[in-house]
Amino acid sequence: MTSIFSYAFFQNALLGSLLASLLCGLVGTYIVTRRLVFISGGVTHASFGGIGIGVYLGISPILSAAVFAVLSACGIQWFSHRRDMREDSAIAIFWTLGMSVGIICSFLAPGFTPELPSYLFGNILTVTPADLWLLGILAAMAVAGFTVFLRPLVSVAFDAEFARSQRLPVTAIEYVMMAFIALTIVACLRMVGIVLVISLLTIPQVTANLFTRQFKHMALLSVPIGYAGCLGGLYLSFRYNIPSGASIIFVSILIYLACKGISSWNIHRGRQ
Repeated sequence: MTSIFSYAFFQNALLGSLLASLLCGLVGTYIVTRRLVFISGGVTHASFGGIGIGVYLGISPILSAAVFAVLSACGIQWFSHRRDMREDSAIAIFWTLGMSVGIICSFLAPGFTPELPSYLFGNILTVTPADLWLLGILAAMAVAGFTVFLRPLVSVAFDAEFARSQRLPVTAIEYVMMAFIALTIVACLRMVGIVLVISLLTIPQVTANLFTRQFKHMALLSVPIGYAGCLGGLYLSFRYNIPSGASIIFVSILIYLACKGISSWNIHRGRQ
């Protein structure tokens, strides 16, 4: 087992897991608190349209997916605030649009695209230095943004109407965060894929919420929880030769169940 640490691809996987855990820990806390899980799922699947366009045009699928995801996120945000469009309807439109465009472009692309399944199901062992740079830049931006603008973000996350009464730029914050959520999703596609990426933005945060209800503590606690899930998933993937993306999410859910049991036991013990 120790010999695998000498390989560059495994070192990239470890570093990518750490950066993704930090990034998703912060952004995911906003998603869970703001109750944007369904919207984030729509953006995740819409990003497949950008991947398909990138494959068809012969450009970087990550770059095209980032542009498509940001536009979809902002589109969902805009339609959600219109009186003639329900939020779930807007999500469904962009969700299905992205998937249909991705499928059509992938079908029309000349030749065989062997990397396409990795975007759907993920493979953390294929993380490249470019992916690490993207994760690192976004993680640094997330840390800086959450440090400087923590109070406005918390206000918007918990009660947007109250934040408006305090004359905070709620609309601008919502659009910036939606765009940042889209970029976070795209940056993590190689790790767990479109099918499972939303889990990195929710499961560690829900687990952390078992022990704290404060936004700041929840964000900080979800980082090591997410990283533990990534490390456990990597081990399972190596030990049993199974897909790494699914392994990471499976271990994350096991961690949640274990923490749920500990939390319930502590509550029961406190009542005695």
